[in-house]
Amino acid sequence: MRTLLVISGILLLSGCAGLPRPDPNQAWIELAPGQDDTLHAMEVDDRAWTDRRYFQVPPGSHELTVRYLFPVTPSNIGPVSEPLWRDCQLNVKFKDFNAGQRYQLEAGSIGFRPWAKLYDEQRNLLSKGLPAGCQRT
Repeated sequence: MRTLLVISGILLLSGCAGLPRPDPNQAWIELAPGQDDTLHAMEVDDRAWTDRRYFQVPPGSHELTVRYLFPVTPSNIGPVSEPLWRDCQLNVKFKDFNAGQRYQLEAGSIGFRPWAKLYDEQRNLLSKGLPAGCQRT
């Protein structure tokens, strides 16, 4: 039992240690998916972003593209028993990213419609995402 706890603790800490240290000369954008969904970083300014866990961008204006996978509950679909999964891309534009600042990009859905919101460290809403296409999975 003790061995299992030690191994679990190490795995938990190694997952957190996997993220790079934020560059103080760039803005750091953390991704915050909901409970039952997935949110991945895809592109910065129409260029592929290699790490799907976060964004890090130089100061200034940028467009972030995320991939958001979420379930639509049966109560929003009709007479079915299983949720329907949607795979969507959303674009979030913000013109004033600042070096050394941390931001949080959250995503969610209302029925079939996904949404994304960008917040600063004080939880001020800075920008809302626009859907760029969805498909069933």
